[in-house]
Amino acid sequence: MSKYDPSSEPAGDDELIKSKSQVKREMQALQELGKHMLDLGDEQLATLPMSETLKAAIQESRRIRQHEARRRHLQYIGKVIRNEDDPEALRRAVEAFDAGSEEHTRRHHLAERWRDRLIAEGNSAVAEFIEHCPTADVQHLRNLLRNAQRDVKTGKNTGQGRKLFRYLRECIDEAEQAG
Repeated sequence: MSKYDPSSEPAGDDELIKSKSQVKREMQALQELGKHMLDLGDEQLATLPMSETLKAAIQESRRIRQHEARRRHLQYIGKVIRNEDDPEALRRAVEAFDAGSEEHTRRHHLAERWRDRLIAEGNSAVAEFIEHCPTADVQHLRNLLRNAQRDVKTGKNTGQGRKLFRYLRECIDEAEQAG
């Protein structure tokens, strides 16, 4: 017969007991996150806020070919993700690479708004963008902006607006992953 352990009971109304089904759903979601991480490229993985343990587990999982071993290793990856400092930040960072996700769409629209505003307002908006994304290279940004404005004035499309958009998107991604 087991002894009564008061530490196993909730401390009060603040602490809720999760059902076994809820715990399983959460673990399944973490395993799905791990599966998405396996599909990312090495460059994308390098930008994610994760521990060395998780990086090693993902690298190991890429070498596993047997179905059952891979399934068990995904369970392990889910467990490692659960022990990460901020699994929610990790999930948002992975979603930013997923073209259908809300996070990706939000960042895309933000970059579009900044591009349009920069082209319309010029250098006055550059200072505000630098406040939003302090890691941006001001000289490179102004050069891209000048070229995009020239395209708008001449009515030609040489792709400068697209280059500006890509750079803005990179800066926004860096700023949001760092913050």
